[in-house]
Amino acid sequence: MDPLTTPDGSYLIVRVRLWRTTTPSLGEHGMQRLVNELMDARRAVKAAKTSGDAEALATGRQTVDNAKVGLGQRGPVWWTDGAPDRNRHLVKNSPYAGWFKNVDTRKTTPRKGSADAEG
Repeated sequence: MDPLTTPDGSYLIVRVRLWRTTTPSLGEHGMQRLVNELMDARRAVKAAKTSGDAEALATGRQTVDNAKVGLGQRGPVWWTDGAPDRNRHLVKNSPYAGWFKNVDTRKTTPRKGSADAEG
């Protein structure tokens, strides 16, 4: 099941919130490299929390942030049309509200316990 994205491709919609998508200009290879770095950094954060290593935790969190900035999910927006960043805003409080009212989320959002749901 493909995630629901706004018509302009700038955001994913998860639990009625907008989340910035990955910078399209990265290409598949560049995106995969950064996703791998992000996942490694998240595992490092988890290990640092478990071990109580404050320095490793700070390093891991910075590496997570760097990867997310590289992916375009944090930091300056990747689009060039001048639209502001609405990351984490509720869809209903955004210019996408009218469009979203007409989307059948039953076809795009996995339900808890369904075969397509994560976790």
